[in-house]
Amino acid sequence: MKKLLQYLFTGNSLSQQEAYIALKDIASGNQNDAQVAAFLAVYNMRIPTTHELIGFRNAMLDLCVPIKFNKIKTLDIVGTGGDGKDTFNISTLASFVCAGAGVKVTKHGNYAVSSISGSSNVLEHLGVSFANKQEKLNEQLEVANITFLHAPLFHPAMKNVASVRQQLQLKTIFNLLGPIVNPCKPSSVIIGVHNELVGKLYKEVLKDTDTNFEIVHALDGYDEISLTGDTKIFTKNAVRIYQPKGLGFNAVKPETIHGGKTIASNAKIFLDILKGKGTEAQNNVVIANAALAISLHEENSFYAATQIAKQSLMSGKALKSFEALKAIK
Repeated sequence: MKKLLQYLFTGNSLSQQEAYIALKDIASGNQNDAQVAAFLAVYNMRIPTTHELIGFRNAMLDLCVPIKFNKIKTLDIVGTGGDGKDTFNISTLASFVCAGAGVKVTKHGNYAVSSISGSSNVLEHLGVSFANKQEKLNEQLEVANITFLHAPLFHPAMKNVASVRQQLQLKTIFNLLGPIVNPCKPSSVIIGVHNELVGKLYKEVLKDTDTNFEIVHALDGYDEISLTGDTKIFTKNAVRIYQPKGLGFNAVKPETIHGGKTIASNAKIFLDILKGKGTEAQNNVVIANAALAISLHEENSFYAATQIAKQSLMSGKALKSFEALKAIK
């Protein structure tokens, strides 16, 4: 590790194979916290190259607990986090809206590192049980249309750097890896990024894979469709910019989509929205993100997907999906 760090500190980048080996070495748990922190610091000062990120991703997927859902097409909605906007858990809520609409969702998530409340924090607080056994995950997906893949249960590399990440309280290379290392390898994925350069990087990493993806970047820095301004969306073959009106929604003010100050208050917002008690701004942001995912996964128009997402949320189907997942122990 010492030689590797010296090599990186002098401005060099790793080949795909070198990155693969380095990540596997860290995943072994044999490196001390100071060395791991130094390695993570490199990628806080610069984003990885395409070759590096592909190498890191391949290592994570090779090391993960293998999960397969046979020929079921599944969807993930996930963000890098670290946008500093302190919104409520929009992508997690959008995932339940998709599940309520009948889409099979394999949501990949973790505890918050640089924000107040990540998807794992909220779901755990609300009583959802995390699992990594195939039988239990199959049951969740069949009964609730959604299963939640809590990253540390599937990725030893994340587990072995968890304490360092918590102490740093900064976004790291693992924030970048999280959205592209779902262990079940979903057929469709919506990835939110707060940095346009990261969006372009993801596109390069994923463009030659079988994953059907769209990468979302709000131009004012959110890692999702925020409706606070224009949104740039990267696909395999195009880049487009949409205004809120162009998506069929009124623009919202940033303060209307803020989250709570604690995990408990974020959990309350989460449940209120599922129970139909959300504000218009909260509901619309969730519906917009769910609609994008449904449109991608089901290959229908955004307008049609918006109607499907709205019906799922407002009819209580999304809530029923959540309650069904929570009931499985």
